[in-house]
Amino acid sequence: MPKIFLVAVFVLGVSAPAAFPQSDEDIKSLRRDIDAVRDSQKLILSEIENVKRLLQQGVPAAAGAAPTAFREAVLSIEGAPILGDKNAKVTLVEFTDYQCPFCGRHFSQVYPQINEEYIKTGKVKYVLRDFPLESIHPLAFKAAEAARCGGEQGKYWEMHDKLFENQTALTATDLAAHAKAAGLDAAKFKECLESGKHAAKVRSDIAEGRTAGVTGTPGFFVGLTQPNGTKITATKNIIGAQPFTSIKDAIEAVLATAK
Repeated sequence: MPKIFLVAVFVLGVSAPAAFPQSDEDIKSLRRDIDAVRDSQKLILSEIENVKRLLQQGVPAAAGAAPTAFREAVLSIEGAPILGDKNAKVTLVEFTDYQCPFCGRHFSQVYPQINEEYIKTGKVKYVLRDFPLESIHPLAFKAAEAARCGGEQGKYWEMHDKLFENQTALTATDLAAHAKAAGLDAAKFKECLESGKHAAKVRSDIAEGRTAGVTGTPGFFVGLTQPNGTKITATKNIIGAQPFTSIKDAIEAVLATAK
Protein backbone atom coordinates (compact mmCIF):
# COMPACT_ATOMS: atom_id res chain seq x y z
CA MET A 1 0.00 0.00 0.00
CA PRO A 2 2.74 2.58 0.81
CA LYS A 3 4.39 1.99 -2.58
CA ILE A 4 1.06 2.43 -4.41
CA PHE A 5 0.49 5.66 -2.50
CA LEU A 6 3.92 7.00 -3.41
CA VAL A 7 3.41 6.17 -7.07
CA ALA A 8 0.04 7.93 -7.00
CA VAL A 9 1.58 11.02 -5.43
CA PHE A 10 4.36 11.03 -7.99
CA VAL A 11 1.94 10.71 -10.93
CA LEU A 12 -0.22 13.52 -9.61
CA GLY A 13 2.87 15.65 -9.14
CA VAL A 14 4.30 15.22 -12.62
CA SER A 15 1.04 15.20 -14.60
CA ALA A 16 -1.09 17.72 -12.75
CA PRO A 17 -3.51 19.66 -14.94
CA ALA A 18 -3.10 23.35 -15.71
CA ALA A 19 -5.27 24.17 -12.72
CA PHE A 20 -2.40 22.99 -10.53
CA PRO A 21 0.72 24.45 -12.17
CA GLN A 22 4.09 23.19 -10.94
CA SER A 23 7.56 24.34 -11.89
CA ASP A 24 10.44 22.05 -12.78
CA GLU A 25 11.95 22.84 -9.39
CA ASP A 26 8.70 21.78 -7.65
CA ILE A 27 8.78 18.45 -9.46
CA LYS A 28 12.47 17.92 -8.64
CA SER A 29 11.77 18.72 -4.99
CA LEU A 30 8.88 16.23 -4.96
CA ARG A 31 11.07 13.55 -6.48
CA ARG A 32 13.74 14.16 -3.84
CA ASP A 33 11.12 13.82 -1.10
CA ILE A 34 9.86 10.57 -2.62
CA ASP A 35 13.42 9.21 -2.85
CA ALA A 36 14.03 10.11 0.80
CA VAL A 37 10.85 8.29 1.88
CA ARG A 38 11.78 5.29 -0.25
CA ASP A 39 15.27 5.14 1.31
CA SER A 40 13.75 5.29 4.80
CA GLN A 41 11.34 2.48 3.90
CA LYS A 42 14.20 0.33 2.64
CA LEU A 43 16.19 0.91 5.85
CA ILE A 44 13.22 0.06 8.08
CA LEU A 45 12.27 -3.05 6.06
CA SER A 46 15.87 -4.23 6.10
CA GLU A 47 16.04 -3.79 9.88
CA ILE A 48 12.79 -5.72 10.33
CA GLU A 49 14.20 -8.60 8.30
CA ASN A 50 17.40 -8.52 10.34
CA VAL A 51 15.48 -8.64 13.61
CA LYS A 52 13.37 -11.54 12.33
CA ARG A 53 16.54 -13.41 11.38
CA LEU A 54 18.06 -12.85 14.82
CA LEU A 55 14.88 -14.01 16.55
CA GLN A 56 14.89 -17.17 14.46
CA GLN A 57 18.52 -17.83 15.36
CA GLY A 58 18.23 -16.88 19.03
CA VAL A 59 17.88 -19.21 21.97
CA PRO A 60 14.79 -18.60 24.16
CA ALA A 61 15.50 -17.42 27.68
CA ALA A 62 14.86 -19.81 30.52
CA ALA A 63 11.35 -19.66 31.93
CA GLY A 64 11.08 -17.18 34.77
CA ALA A 65 14.58 -15.80 34.16
CA ALA A 66 14.94 -12.09 34.93
CA PRO A 67 17.56 -9.73 33.50
CA THR A 68 20.45 -8.95 35.82
CA ALA A 69 20.20 -5.45 37.30
CA PHE A 70 23.01 -3.12 36.24
CA ARG A 71 25.39 -2.16 39.02
CA GLU A 72 28.52 -0.67 37.50
CA ALA A 73 31.02 -1.16 34.72
CA VAL A 74 34.60 -0.01 34.33
CA LEU A 75 35.19 1.31 30.81
CA SER A 76 38.34 2.51 29.11
CA ILE A 77 38.16 5.86 27.32
CA GLU A 78 41.84 6.01 26.40
CA GLY A 79 42.27 6.95 22.76
CA ALA A 80 38.51 7.16 22.19
CA PRO A 81 36.94 10.13 20.36
CA ILE A 82 35.84 12.70 22.93
CA LEU A 83 33.54 15.70 22.58
CA GLY A 84 33.39 18.40 25.23
CA ASP A 85 35.43 19.44 28.24
CA LYS A 86 37.77 16.59 29.19
CA ASN A 87 37.37 17.59 32.85
CA ALA A 88 33.58 17.69 32.82
CA LYS A 89 32.12 16.15 35.98
CA VAL A 90 30.25 13.42 34.11
CA THR A 91 31.27 11.17 31.24
CA LEU A 92 28.68 9.68 28.88
CA VAL A 93 29.91 6.75 26.77
CA GLU A 94 27.94 5.66 23.72
CA PHE A 95 28.45 2.34 21.94
CA THR A 96 27.22 2.89 18.41
CA ASP A 97 26.71 1.35 14.96
CA TYR A 98 26.64 3.63 11.91
CA GLN A 99 24.18 1.40 10.04
CA CYS A 100 21.77 1.02 12.96
CA PRO A 101 18.52 3.00 12.41
CA PHE A 102 18.01 3.32 16.17
CA CYS A 103 21.46 4.90 16.49
CA GLY A 104 20.47 7.19 13.64
CA ARG A 105 17.32 8.18 15.51
CA HIS A 106 19.38 8.95 18.61
CA PHE A 107 21.76 11.04 16.51
CA SER A 108 19.01 13.13 14.93
CA GLN A 109 16.60 13.47 17.85
CA VAL A 110 18.43 13.12 21.18
CA TYR A 111 22.12 13.79 20.62
CA PRO A 112 21.50 17.47 19.66
CA GLN A 113 19.72 18.02 22.98
CA ILE A 114 22.53 16.37 24.93
CA ASN A 115 25.00 18.54 23.05
CA GLU A 116 23.18 21.79 23.82
CA GLU A 117 22.30 21.12 27.45
CA TYR A 118 25.30 19.16 28.69
CA ILE A 119 28.27 19.04 26.31
CA LYS A 120 28.44 22.69 25.30
CA THR A 121 27.84 23.77 28.89
CA GLY A 122 30.84 21.75 30.10
CA LYS A 123 28.84 19.40 32.30
CA VAL A 124 29.36 16.22 30.26
CA LYS A 125 32.20 14.67 28.32
CA TYR A 126 30.82 12.58 25.43
CA VAL A 127 32.80 9.51 24.39
CA LEU A 128 32.16 7.33 21.34
CA ARG A 129 32.93 3.62 21.24
CA ASP A 130 32.25 1.41 18.21
CA PHE A 131 29.94 -1.58 18.32
CA PRO A 132 29.07 -2.53 14.72
CA LEU A 133 26.60 -5.43 14.57
CA GLU A 134 28.31 -7.18 11.67
CA SER A 135 25.80 -10.03 11.34
CA ILE A 136 23.01 -7.66 10.37
CA HIS A 137 24.87 -4.47 9.38
CA PRO A 138 27.64 -5.51 6.96
CA LEU A 139 28.70 -1.93 6.16
CA ALA A 140 28.92 -0.70 9.76
CA PHE A 141 32.41 -1.97 10.56
CA LYS A 142 34.08 -0.17 7.65
CA ALA A 143 32.07 2.95 8.46
CA ALA A 144 33.52 2.86 11.98
CA GLU A 145 37.00 2.68 10.48
CA ALA A 146 36.12 5.59 8.19
CA ALA A 147 35.18 7.76 11.16
CA ARG A 148 38.51 6.98 12.81
CA CYS A 149 40.33 7.81 9.57
CA GLY A 150 38.56 11.15 9.73
CA GLY A 151 39.92 11.52 13.26
CA GLU A 152 43.47 11.18 11.92
CA GLN A 153 42.87 14.45 10.08
CA GLY A 154 41.22 16.12 13.06
CA LYS A 155 37.70 15.63 11.69
CA TYR A 156 36.31 12.64 13.55
CA TRP A 157 33.08 14.35 14.54
CA GLU A 158 32.56 15.84 11.08
CA MET A 159 32.85 12.36 9.59
CA HIS A 160 30.69 10.91 12.37
CA ASP A 161 27.93 13.36 11.44
CA LYS A 162 28.20 12.68 7.70
CA LEU A 163 27.90 8.93 8.25
CA PHE A 164 24.77 9.26 10.36
CA GLU A 165 23.26 11.75 7.93
CA ASN A 166 23.75 9.22 5.11
CA GLN A 167 23.03 5.84 6.71
CA THR A 168 21.69 4.34 3.47
CA ALA A 169 24.92 5.18 1.63
CA LEU A 170 27.88 3.48 3.31
CA THR A 171 29.67 1.63 0.51
CA ALA A 172 33.38 2.29 -0.08
CA THR A 173 32.50 4.78 -2.81
CA ASP A 174 30.02 6.50 -0.51
CA LEU A 175 32.56 6.72 2.30
CA ALA A 176 35.01 8.47 -0.01
CA ALA A 177 32.30 10.97 -0.97
CA HIS A 178 31.43 11.63 2.67
CA ALA A 179 35.12 12.15 3.48
CA LYS A 180 35.37 14.74 0.72
CA ALA A 181 32.22 16.48 1.95
CA ALA A 182 33.69 16.55 5.46
CA GLY A 183 36.78 18.32 4.16
CA LEU A 184 39.24 15.43 4.39
CA ASP A 185 42.28 14.90 2.20
CA ALA A 186 40.96 12.24 -0.22
CA ALA A 187 44.28 10.47 -0.82
CA LYS A 188 45.15 10.22 2.87
CA PHE A 189 41.65 9.02 3.70
CA LYS A 190 41.74 6.34 1.00
CA GLU A 191 45.13 5.10 2.18
CA CYS A 192 43.96 4.98 5.80
CA LEU A 193 40.71 3.16 5.04
CA GLU A 194 42.23 0.58 2.70
CA SER A 195 45.05 -0.19 5.16
CA GLY A 196 42.59 -1.39 7.81
CA LYS A 197 44.83 0.20 10.44
CA HIS A 198 41.92 1.00 12.76
CA ALA A 199 40.21 -2.38 12.54
CA ALA A 200 41.91 -3.63 15.71
CA LYS A 201 40.61 -0.61 17.65
CA VAL A 202 37.08 -1.28 16.48
CA ARG A 203 37.43 -4.95 17.52
CA SER A 204 38.70 -3.83 20.92
CA ASP A 205 35.64 -1.61 21.38
CA ILE A 206 33.33 -4.50 20.51
CA ALA A 207 35.07 -6.79 22.98
CA GLU A 208 34.92 -4.29 25.83
CA GLY A 209 31.31 -3.48 25.03
CA ARG A 210 30.37 -7.15 25.31
CA THR A 211 32.21 -7.41 28.62
CA ALA A 212 30.22 -4.42 29.89
CA GLY A 213 26.98 -6.07 28.82
CA VAL A 214 26.26 -4.38 25.49
CA THR A 215 24.14 -6.62 23.26
CA GLY A 216 22.63 -4.05 20.89
CA THR A 217 22.94 -0.44 19.83
CA PRO A 218 22.86 2.25 20.88
CA GLY A 219 24.07 1.52 24.40
CA PHE A 220 25.02 4.19 26.95
CA PHE A 221 26.98 4.29 30.19
CA VAL A 222 27.17 7.27 32.54
CA GLY A 223 29.73 7.78 35.29
CA LEU A 224 31.86 10.34 37.08
CA THR A 225 34.90 11.64 35.21
CA GLN A 226 38.20 10.79 36.84
CA PRO A 227 40.77 13.62 36.56
CA ASN A 228 43.33 12.74 33.88
CA GLY A 229 41.99 9.19 33.98
CA THR A 230 41.83 6.70 31.13
CA LYS A 231 38.87 4.82 32.58
CA ILE A 232 35.50 5.59 34.12
CA THR A 233 33.32 3.65 36.49
CA ALA A 234 29.82 3.84 35.03
CA THR A 235 26.95 3.65 37.50
CA LYS A 236 24.11 4.21 35.04
CA ASN A 237 23.26 2.21 31.92
CA ILE A 238 20.73 3.18 29.23
CA ILE A 239 19.76 0.55 26.68
CA GLY A 240 18.52 1.48 23.21
CA ALA A 241 17.33 4.71 21.59
CA GLN A 242 15.64 6.24 24.60
CA PRO A 243 14.07 9.72 24.77
CA PHE A 244 16.17 12.62 25.98
CA THR A 245 14.46 12.56 29.38
CA SER A 246 15.83 9.08 30.10
CA ILE A 247 19.42 10.14 29.44
CA LYS A 248 18.87 13.44 31.23
CA ASP A 249 17.66 11.60 34.34
CA ALA A 250 20.75 9.38 34.33
CA ILE A 251 23.10 12.33 33.89
CA GLU A 252 21.42 14.36 36.62
CA ALA A 253 21.56 11.40 39.02
CA VAL A 254 25.31 11.06 38.49
CA LEU A 255 25.82 14.83 38.72
CA ALA A 256 24.03 14.76 42.06
CA THR A 257 26.58 12.30 43.42
CA ALA A 258 29.36 14.66 42.33
CA LYS A 259 27.86 17.47 44.41
